Amino acid sequence: MLFHQLQAPAIAALTPDTPIVFPLAAIEQHGQHLPVWTDTLLTQALIDRVSTRMHDRVVFAPVMWLGNSHHHLDFNGTLSAAPRVYLDLLCSLMDNAIEQGFRRIVFINGHGGNDVPAKQATFEVRQKYSHRDDLLFLMTTYWGLGVEPWTKDPSIVQREMGHACEWETSMVLALKPELVGPYSTLETVEPGNPFRPGSRAWKTKDRTVPGHIGVPSAASAKKGELLLSMFSDALVEWLDRVVGWDGHSWEG
Repeated sequence: MLFHQLQAPAIAALTPDTPIVFPLAAIEQHGQHLPVWTDTLLTQALIDRVSTRMHDRVVFAPVMWLGNSHHHLDFNGTLSAAPRVYLDLLCSLMDNAIEQGFRRIVFINGHGGNDVPAKQATFEVRQKYSHRDDLLFLMTTYWGLGVEPWTKDPSIVQREMGHACEWETSMVLALKPELVGPYSTLETVEPGNPFRPGSRAWKTKDRTVPGHIGVPSAASAKKGELLLSMFSDALVEWLDRVVGWDGHSWEG
């Protein structure tokens, strides 16, 4: 079900255990060859596939195109909400859903910069409603669900999501090839090892001059379709667990 296509009485009539999904994306620079719309385009494409398969079990809100992208502001094309503003926005969305009776609230994220504030929002709202034991607040980033696309296509070079990389470039080639600029001669920008397993704060210009991170030259539309298929399958499998949650167990 698409939240924005329902009438208010239909939303009010939903069972409180119907999960509501808020898809999160961004508008930001994607190197020299991909549109600034990339994260929103890819997130929308995945939500389209997943919502078709789960249309009678899950409610999907519109994809939120504004994300936390301040780390990209050194590059043109980036529109961003500051981290605290973005976190408060997500908390307000969760409050809205709870006030309307929803008990299972899910963020599906398609932009790396949204990861930390989205997780923090779920923790803050859980503490706000600490007197409730019937609420489930979840967040996932679609490429963080354990998908290993190279096991299906050994020609896939990268082993993790980058930025305007082999994976993102491939998916845009599969969806909107007319929006992709020259990519076959772009240099590889390795993700590096910034004090792992620790975590280092960074902005994009700390890591890359051209704006991409990864191996865009290895991209293809065929790889893109495989990635979209595997990511959507993983999301459906994960959301099945949300639907099937018994309402009280720690695990789902």
